[in-house]
Amino acid sequence: MTAAVRPRCVRCQRPASHCLCRHIHSVSHQTAILILQHPDEQRHPLNTARLAALSLKQAEIWTGHSFEDLPQRLAQARAPCLLFPGPQAMTLPTSGVDPTPSFAWPDLLIVPDGTWRQAGRLVRSHALLASLPRLVLPEGMPSRYRLRRAVQPGAVSTLEAIVRTLEIFEPDVNFQPVLHLFDAMIEQQIESMGEATYARHLALQAAAMGASH
Repeated sequence: MTAAVRPRCVRCQRPASHCLCRHIHSVSHQTAILILQHPDEQRHPLNTARLAALSLKQAEIWTGHSFEDLPQRLAQARAPCLLFPGPQAMTLPTSGVDPTPSFAWPDLLIVPDGTWRQAGRLVRSHALLASLPRLVLPEGMPSRYRLRRAVQPGAVSTLEAIVRTLEIFEPDVNFQPVLHLFDAMIEQQIESMGEATYARHLALQAAAMGASH
């Protein structure tokens, strides 16, 4: 016998019993966000990029290994930038004050979504992406993503990275509804796991990370 397929919400793609739509409140902003998502991440049950696209009006997701429409999309932007580490990446200021007058705040922010390895592979396989100016976030608060331990120091989820960047670009906009949606997903998942399972999950992750160092 095959296992029964759990019904899913068409909008948020979560199981119907864990639908997050009541927590979604769309936020208006100016900077366009293009999330380039590795196909494996699309199937992840805790897909934070999907939540970002649902709650940010100027955000969209493209999923795949290659993106044929990317040259046209970049050509439409005045100052596209890539949010990803690199040797020439500029660390964003902690406020909206521009430390380098010659730098133009981007009107299009490209955000790779996946594991570090997957995201890096997406960037390296697209010459246009590799040639874009790069931005990285300043050191800040630790991630709210209590279900995953970051492999890289200071790493945050895709949703958190986008929100923190937008808060610097557009300090007058309230992005808290997006973070509240993220928190609701985390709380919902922990509750469904139960305290004992959640504790074992964290212990296993900690052991795996310790073994990798």
